[in-house]
Amino acid sequence: MAALFGARVRRLRTAAGLTQAELGARTHVVSTRITQIERASGAKPTLELARALDAVLGADDLLVELWPYVYREAFPDWSRRFMEYSERAGAIKQYAAHVVPGLLQTEDYARAVLSLDALLESDEQLEERVAARMGRQGRLSSPDRPELCVVLDEAVLRRPIGDHAVMRKQLARLIDAAAERHITVQVLPFDQGGHEAMGGSLTVLTLPDDSEVAYTEGADYGQLIEETTDVGRYKVIYDRLRAAALPPVMSLGMIRSAMEGNYRGANLPSRSDRRRLAQEQLQQSGRGRLRGGGRRIPGRRARP
Repeated sequence: MAALFGARVRRLRTAAGLTQAELGARTHVVSTRITQIERASGAKPTLELARALDAVLGADDLLVELWPYVYREAFPDWSRRFMEYSERAGAIKQYAAHVVPGLLQTEDYARAVLSLDALLESDEQLEERVAARMGRQGRLSSPDRPELCVVLDEAVLRRPIGDHAVMRKQLARLIDAAAERHITVQVLPFDQGGHEAMGGSLTVLTLPDDSEVAYTEGADYGQLIEETTDVGRYKVIYDRLRAAALPPVMSLGMIRSAMEGNYRGANLPSRSDRRRLAQEQLQQSGRGRLRGGGRRIPGRRARP
């Protein structure tokens, strides 16, 4: 992608009748920096530079749109593969242990989360990461948008990230997202106790050919799982988490409670009442969608 980006810069520069030195002067970098970009050598272009090149060359945001793909080349192979899988996935199932998943983060919340990285080097790097994360969210509104099922640990709702306004806006975003037909949001309450994914977050992706991959992530590690047997094990873990979580409508009630500042909980019904309510919800929806998100899978019984 760096080579493609460089080729586009060279073509646009030539069409504009500019030398490398002239383009460098107009974008406030030395001419050798333009040479590096066009040859895909040296440091990757920053987002700020991509924007400057776009403006000077009249590229109509072409270079800015290419930039995230160049940016990801700095990531390890397994991380890039996971991002590539995510862009093709027809279904994304996530369990989030600590923070709202990136696909559903507001920009301010994402900035607050990413700023916590102890290895963050500069404000510019922070803004690049925020831009890359926001760019990935475009998939949710694209024609080939995936089915997204998210299980949030209750800690995600109760631990404030950023100030009160940032957190409230983020919780409102979750409520709005859950109203979309292709998005399901559920909450796993504290009273469910321990479970197999307590060490970190979990994602299971279903690809267009119906193959699946899994990804686990902790505070300072990430692991892509592609072996079929291992992926199957993580699918079972995810299914158990989703079965233990509150039904979608009740989950939205807990999110609203947190948004209103009720950090002591939402007077949750007992587990038996939850099972009863979930069964009633399934009966009311017949073989269609669950109210508040989710789809029944034909021929498969819902977990109590």
